[in-house]
Amino acid sequence: MPLTRTNTATYRRLLATTFAVALMAGVAGCASTSKMTTGSISRSSGQPIETMSTDQLRDAAAKLGNSYAANPNDKSTAIKFATVLQMDGNADQSLAVMRKLAIAYPKDRDVLAAYGKALAANGQLEPALDAVRRAQTPEYPDWRLMSAEGAILDQIGQKEDARQIYRKALDLKPNEPSILSNLGMSYVLSGDLKTAETYLRSATQQPNSDSRVRQNLALVVGLQGRFEEAEQIASQELAPEQAQANVTYLRSMLSQQNAWSQLKAQDGEKPTTN
Repeated sequence: MPLTRTNTATYRRLLATTFAVALMAGVAGCASTSKMTTGSISRSSGQPIETMSTDQLRDAAAKLGNSYAANPNDKSTAIKFATVLQMDGNADQSLAVMRKLAIAYPKDRDVLAAYGKALAANGQLEPALDAVRRAQTPEYPDWRLMSAEGAILDQIGQKEDARQIYRKALDLKPNEPSILSNLGMSYVLSGDLKTAETYLRSATQQPNSDSRVRQNLALVVGLQGRFEEAEQIASQELAPEQAQANVTYLRSMLSQQNAWSQLKAQDGEKPTTN
């Protein structure tokens, strides 16, 4: 059974979501004034937003929305609110929040970085790239911004440039799992799953590796048809039913014979940007 246009689009959305989370992690870590751990919305809960249920995300969005309405120019609150909105599927609203904040703070490095994330989540990749690059300072380069830039370059098809940026980021922050994870996902986009798995396994072995990295590894293992292993990796931090749902989704997408090869063949028919 051939790979359908619908399944191809769904697969691309899965990878785009993975890179959106990676980009989110990069720019959230730059927001020193927010005092929040990467990927979490508050110090009180400490729960990474990618592990939240739909109800939890909506509850967090409602609470942050009230705080944002009281003071829309509060940088920390606005960035948190935009992040939760994006993860809850409200990418347009998230971008609106960050666009307004960028007007209020046109030269703020943290705001530009978060604005770039919101643009990327809306598919506005060229403006996102510009925002992230403007947030970077050559004299004091930030590895998080480099990793975010690489994620955007990967999404617009400039994989060699992306990988060069990732390696520069690793020079600044050796063995950083989020960079290794992004580098691994870069190879997923080009269909080299073995190399992708090598980088992702290295990332998961680092002491500060987190849930995002392990879920990326589960994705790559699942894409190679090793579903039981993927479920085992995914279930380390996710609820069993959520891990099972993720693997079931992968099974349904890749059940057709030679689905991955057909996807690569379709990509090969398109002109490259490199």
